[in-house]
Amino acid sequence: MKMYFFRRVFATLPVIAMLFGKVLAQGGMYSTAAGNTRFSSETPLENINAENKKSQAILNTANNEIAIRMNMRDFVFPNKLMQEHFNENYIESAKYPTATFSGRVTNAPDYSKDGQYDVSAAGKFTVHGVTKERTIVGKMKIEGGNITISSDFEVPLADHKIEVPQIVFVKIAQIISVKTQFVLMPKK
Repeated sequence: MKMYFFRRVFATLPVIAMLFGKVLAQGGMYSTAAGNTRFSSETPLENINAENKKSQAILNTANNEIAIRMNMRDFVFPNKLMQEHFNENYIESAKYPTATFSGRVTNAPDYSKDGQYDVSAAGKFTVHGVTKERTIVGKMKIEGGNITISSDFEVPLADHKIEVPQIVFVKIAQIISVKTQFVLMPKK
């Protein structure tokens, strides 16, 4: 009986390996830990810009799921005082250390074909501890085995309960412009 069981297991292993190989060929995991996220607040009195070069992203091309995560303290401002106010007074990084997006690419291209495509992703966007359903529109470029995703969208502060004190209300835009770019490589 034992010998029969082992023969069946070993006979099915090549079939399982072949099927697993087909799944990987049809779709796989792509990721980066060096994505670029920039935001800007523009008002007549002051422009504020910051950049995070450590945003993390992962894309599963088999099921079109995408997840993005960034540490809020990784945003770098041209002015240390702005960075301190951002982390302590507005975004409250000690309490809400990350911003995330998790969802699905809704109009995914054929990942096996190089080219540039208009795409969108629908999912949950969380900033400052507040989660909102969002559809983010962007571009996807497939070239040489890598996938580059870029987007340009807006985040209203009120949607995520980010309060701006009255004294600086005219210096900070109530809608923040966000630009992202992630160069994803096959995950091994």
